This record gives sequence, C-alpha cells and structure tokens, in this order.
Amino acid sequence: MFQIKDLVKTYAPKKAEPVFALRGVTVDFGETGMVFILGKSGCGKSTLLHLMGGLDYPTAGEFVIDGKSSKNFTKEDYDNYRNTCVGFIFQEYNLLPEFTVYENLAIALLLQGKRAEKSVLREHLKRVGLELDEMRRPPQLSGGQKQRVAIARALIKDPRIIFADEPTGALDEKTGKDVLALLKSLSKDRLVIVVSHDAEFAHAFGDRVIEMADGLIVADSAVSR
Repeated sequence: MFQIKDLVKTYAPKKAEPVFALRGVTVDFGETGMVFILGKSGCGKSTLLHLMGGLDYPTAGEFVIDGKSSKNFTKEDYDNYRNTCVGFIFQEYNLLPEFTVYENLAIALLLQGKRAEKSVLREHLKRVGLELDEMRRPPQLSGGQKQRVAIARALIKDPRIIFADEPTGALDEKTGKDVLALLKSLSKDRLVIVVSHDAEFAHAFGDRVIEMADGLIVADSAVSR
C-alpha cells in the first residue's frame, strides 16, 4: 500500500557543509500493523517520518501510495493527503491550551470541512477513555491524558496511516505502555508507524522493527513472540 523509494534529504546551511539527513531510504509497508523505527538522535528517523507524512519535502526520491507517486503530487494533493489519509501524534501533543478537549477535537473536523457532530466527538473521546474529560483544558490534564487527546484528534479523521513521533517521550513508563497499548489496538485495522528510541517498547508492542543509522536503514525485521 505504502512504498518509500530512494528518499534523500539534504540540508544546506549557509557557510557550512551540507548535512545528509537521509541517504536513499527504500522500504515498503503493509496496510495494517505497528511498525517501530528506531535509532539514535540524528539518525534520520524523524526526518523520514516527516517526509512520509508530507510535512516536509524530499531532496530526491518519493513515496507511493495506492500506485500514485508523491513526485506527481500537486499542492492540493499534498493537502488532501495530510488532511484525509494520515494522522499525526507528537511528543509535545500540539494541543491548543485555550480550548477544551472537546473543542480540540472539533477543530480537527472543521479543518476538514466537516461538521463537528457531538455524537462523533464523544464516540472518539470514549474510545480513548476521556469521555468524562471533554470540558477540561489541556493544562488541567496529565501527560497521558494529553496524549490520548492527541490520539483521538488523529483518529477523528479516520486516517489509513498514523504517524507517531516519540509519543511516549514525555511520559512515565506505565503511562507510556498504556499509550502504546492503545496504538497497538488501533493497528489492527490501519498502519501505525512509531518513531522511538526505546528498543524495549518496540519489541514489546511492535510487529516490525526498523533500525536506522546515519540516514540509512541498517536492519528491518519482524518481531517474533
């Protein structure tokens, strides 16, 4: 369903040597499952996620979804891809602090040009265990609750792919496990790609683990249990 072909990303800062963040990454993904991308800081894993999610553009290479190459994407195609096909979860949550939990979800629907129906919003809050917290604001929530709001916000678009960039980085171990267990349950009917530095979590929850170093994939294996 989702292919990455020879992705290259080079940064050329002024008065400095070029930085090669990705050096030609090729990898295929299935329609469902939970895939972890591991590696040390600076290895290129977050850059890869941002390119796959359409948040940044490659220096060379492409991703292909349903047979259509990103090389042929117009700006409208990229906007449609980000708004309807993929959902994002970040370490920093990226919630709007002045709005309630309910309103943070509603905005995600309104940005898609959809009606923010109460039944739909409450269904998604119940799905992540926050049905009693809809009127609270992010500063009133724990880290785990904020991440659950972020997951609900990503899910409300019904994306085929969820990209999670260090989703447990700001959480304690137990809360991190709870969040990953939730993402694992979601991966039964969609693709979930998680960037992480935690190999233990990856092998406990992942179906597949990809390891990166110096802008390249250096290992790719299914997790056996």
